[in-house]
Amino acid sequence: MPSDDIKDIYRQLVRKLEERCRLGGVMGVMHWDQEVIMPHGGAESRAMQMAALAGVLHEKSVDPFLGDLISKLINSEPDEFTGVEWCNIREAKREFDLETKIPKELVQEIAELGSRGHQVWAKAREENRFEDFAPILERFIILKSKWAEHAFPEMEPYDANLDIYERGMTMDRLSPIFENLKNELIPLICSIKNSGMKPDDSFLEGDFPIDKQEALGNSISRDMGFNFDKGRMDVSVHPFCGGGHPTDVRITTRYRTENFIESLFAVIHETGHGLYEQGRMAACLDLPVSEPLTMAVHESQSLFWERMIAQGKSFSIRYLDKFKEVFPDFLKGVSADSLFRAINVCRPSFIRVEADELTYPVHIILRYEIEKSLFDGTLKVKDLPDAWNDKMEEYLGIRPSTDTLGALQDVHWSGGAFGYFPSYTLGAMYACQFYNKMIVDIKDIPERIEKGDLACIKTWLNENIHRQGRLYSPDQLAEKVTGQILEPDIFINYLKTKYNTIYGLN
Repeated sequence: MPSDDIKDIYRQLVRKLEERCRLGGVMGVMHWDQEVIMPHGGAESRAMQMAALAGVLHEKSVDPFLGDLISKLINSEPDEFTGVEWCNIREAKREFDLETKIPKELVQEIAELGSRGHQVWAKAREENRFEDFAPILERFIILKSKWAEHAFPEMEPYDANLDIYERGMTMDRLSPIFENLKNELIPLICSIKNSGMKPDDSFLEGDFPIDKQEALGNSISRDMGFNFDKGRMDVSVHPFCGGGHPTDVRITTRYRTENFIESLFAVIHETGHGLYEQGRMAACLDLPVSEPLTMAVHESQSLFWERMIAQGKSFSIRYLDKFKEVFPDFLKGVSADSLFRAINVCRPSFIRVEADELTYPVHIILRYEIEKSLFDGTLKVKDLPDAWNDKMEEYLGIRPSTDTLGALQDVHWSGGAFGYFPSYTLGAMYACQFYNKMIVDIKDIPERIEKGDLACIKTWLNENIHRQGRLYSPDQLAEKVTGQILEPDIFINYLKTKYNTIYGLN
């Protein structure tokens, strides 16, 4: 058992970690406010506020007293602390070691540029002027490369940025995975295009009032188990999940009157993120051990619900009557099988967030290749739109006519989130692997979904993923849950089987 002195030192560490977490929550709410309801005129002052708070957080993170507490704890005997307590100590050391390497001025400049960059990006996107955003992007490449030199001097700069979102992932491991995906999926996409089979999805297009879309999304989010007493749903340019705490989870979507599925699936996707946040281990909500593991694991939870559940046939069977009730003029005579095929149509498109399940990974691979090239200097920012368009044409057979449809469509680079994009497809792989295990553990999942029992799915995810926090590495978690580390072939085989069946291919 730990001595009284050691226990007291640990309690002091906990208080420091909780304080830092709560300040981070303030930053999260400020970010949500900026994206959802802040007046445009507040952009400059908000950038300064975010920079100031980032500076305070940095000072808290590099406090020598915090470092002294960690030093006294890290070499304790293994049996002096529980697994949860050791995780807090290890995570605190990792964060402290990282933060002490980064100059405060660099932290603040990155925070300010991210806040200002969002406003510049939004305006450039609206006006289709990549050249207006290019200086922000160029500065970010410089700053994030400097950050990498301080944070992980032994790594390639892009690997360092990648590691922030997916711990332990490197270009050496990721590039072959993505190259294999390209080799398998692009020919399949081409075969589908040439097959002549075109499932009817015309009934998904029409004039769908936003108030009815909002009510429908709200209803299904509740069915999934999202707790609106500890969360809310709003509208933003780019759907996201944020907020200040697992008891204050903010999810957003966006609406188009001509297509209700896009906003509905955005709601389902972001609700998946929200359920992860709300499902974290209750006893440690302000401590590192309860935080989501990596962005890929976080994405696995949103994609689990969006792809594995909502795009499955059982979901169509369950919710077709509900859709007809809300939008009777457009879904008359539509069967559950027709709905299932319609929401799984493979059709290359320009916008990542509107991409189907099969072409989506290609969008991610394109962005990954561009980010790598920006960081190794083989691609200049001014040449990015042409490189983007060339890859779209090569991989998906379509070429954007504007930068709004191309290189300006995503919010990520405006905040300096390089290395984030791979998390989406890694998350899809984890989701597929987790789903395969869940249907072994709960053998009547399709029937349960058809009866409206989504609670069993939430419970399984709560127990196996959400409440595990950061106790394990991504590979350890995958092995603990499914019996093996991440296996990309499971994802490839799932896509090939599903789409070969839908399109009648051999």
